[in-house]
Amino acid sequence: MQLANRVQSLTPSSTLAITAQAKALKAEGYDVIGLGAGEPDFNTPDYILDAAKRAMDEGLTKYTPAGGIPELKNAITTKLKRDQQLTYTNEQIIVTTGAKHALYTLFQVLLNKGDEVIVPAPYWVSYPEQIKLAEGSPVIVAAEESNAFKITPEQLKKSITERTRAVIINSPSNPTGMMYSKEELESIGQVCQEHDLLIISDEIYEKLIYTDEQHVSIAELSDDLYDRTVIINGVSKSHSMTGWRIGFAAGPKDIIKAMSNMASHSTSNPTSIAQYAALAAYTGDEKAVDEMRTAFSERLDALHQMLVDIPGIECVKPSGAFYLFPNVKKAVEQCGFKDVDAWVKALLDEEKVALVPGSGFGSPNNVRLSYATSLEQLEKAANRIKRFVENHQS
Repeated sequence: MQLANRVQSLTPSSTLAITAQAKALKAEGYDVIGLGAGEPDFNTPDYILDAAKRAMDEGLTKYTPAGGIPELKNAITTKLKRDQQLTYTNEQIIVTTGAKHALYTLFQVLLNKGDEVIVPAPYWVSYPEQIKLAEGSPVIVAAEESNAFKITPEQLKKSITERTRAVIINSPSNPTGMMYSKEELESIGQVCQEHDLLIISDEIYEKLIYTDEQHVSIAELSDDLYDRTVIINGVSKSHSMTGWRIGFAAGPKDIIKAMSNMASHSTSNPTSIAQYAALAAYTGDEKAVDEMRTAFSERLDALHQMLVDIPGIECVKPSGAFYLFPNVKKAVEQCGFKDVDAWVKALLDEEKVALVPGSGFGSPNNVRLSYATSLEQLEKAANRIKRFVENHQS
């Protein structure tokens, strides 16, 4: 059976692939430590679970508007006003089946064949693939590790052509955990204004920051940047609701209307019960979020120190998210492997530690580790990685 051209060029998700391999080994009885998954290890808070149960008991299990229930849109506009000092109307909000679906739908309504989107690398694995699915062209701009994996205005400027439609800013970042400062965003925003670019601001990790730095949305910085920015966010990471699949986009009315129209012919609507759960998440207190953030901060400090103590591994300490993105090039060379992918495979085979190779994120000298697991497991994983490196170096 002949498949459509648009899917034949897709690259499978490296994060899902490594997670599947780890689960398969676990099913065979091996003691596998999986540091690949991009989701919190905490359960969804009880008050959110209770809201979902109430929604079921009250019969709120039917179709909803394609763009989300008004109550949830109201809660999202309140959240954006409270956290980012941004004023939106419900017509500027679409609730989606996860933040990934918000991005997918945005690219579908935005791009024509050959249109370009600038994607800073390291990047989240789905950005380039979703752009290609919309018949667009991802333009990868490599951010230097020496600049904390952040692109400069000069790099952005050099990458713009007459086909450039948009640039993606992901802050805090997956996979690096790095975050753009207000000054850096102002400089990038100025380039976007000069070249009339749309800004796609992926802010899904905004609640998970472990320094004194404040999260800044580029849409906050001026009226013009507000008008040219689409914010992508959701409850998956902030409230440990990855499986509930609720995200949102906030932006210009014409773009949001087009996204809602498209959603009406694809998903119909996000799951009704999950929307009422998300409503509780955005209107409840953030005690559970604070507790999760505190735990992640402790794990970050511990794992970062354990990693940099391993010969051949270098690691810039991130500001947010729940990933470390160490450079293992020296360790790979000292261990005699041809590349990082082979090193990661051998680590899983020999020590049963699952990491994600950086090649899937556009950074082949690095690996991504999620510290969304217990300190005990992280310590055990670090000890196994150290043993693996020492055994292959000797």
